[in-house]
Amino acid sequence: MHAVIINGSPRVKQFSNTDKIISKFAEGFCRDGNTYELYSISDRREWDDARKAYYNNFNIIIALPLYVECVPGLLMEFLETLTPKNEYTQISYILQGGFAEGSQLRCGQDYMKILTKELGCSYGGTLVKGDNFYIRFADERERERRTGIYKEMGAVFSRDGDFFSDDCIKFTGPEVFSLPIRLMLGLMFKTLAKGLAEKTAAGLGCTKPIDCKPYIKNPLPEEMPTAEGIGCRI
Repeated sequence: MHAVIINGSPRVKQFSNTDKIISKFAEGFCRDGNTYELYSISDRREWDDARKAYYNNFNIIIALPLYVECVPGLLMEFLETLTPKNEYTQISYILQGGFAEGSQLRCGQDYMKILTKELGCSYGGTLVKGDNFYIRFADERERERRTGIYKEMGAVFSRDGDFFSDDCIKFTGPEVFSLPIRLMLGLMFKTLAKGLAEKTAAGLGCTKPIDCKPYIKNPLPEEMPTAEGIGCRI
């Protein structure tokens, strides 16, 4: 089996959680001798080759992050350049996000079905998994724990050719957290999560506290200058 995998994340490879997920998925997919070619939407120089691969192949996998129930705009821009194909082409999806509950990604999953229909292709299912926000911030051991599970899903896709199996359904995890877990997570966000956020911010080069409120100490003027007031023409 040969697959065209499109990384729909707008982030460059170095900072893309989706890229790291694809890498592990591909290991499992290629375990039985399958092959794939990968294109990243974040690099516009690859768009022409990605389009050619889409037109010349019949097994397409689009992997993407869901940003608060929204498909990345850069991916949508690319998809708008495609011409609908036919039912012999199957499009499957790897949909990942930061929120851990499966219910948080169902809106995006439903849109994948609509998108496939608009492209005139057959729908190969969507592999749904959340709780992936910290992949690129994690140390090597933790990153392997979070992404290594995609190896088995790659092997499942190699076996079935789609994402409809019970294995893929179970992979999502809890649809909605139970009340005790929600209460526990609420407490964690007020304590442990703050420390983790501070560590992450420092790693990104932030020098101010994460609860810094500079505009309260130095509020904006009550009346902002107009364009004409600073000599600009509208």
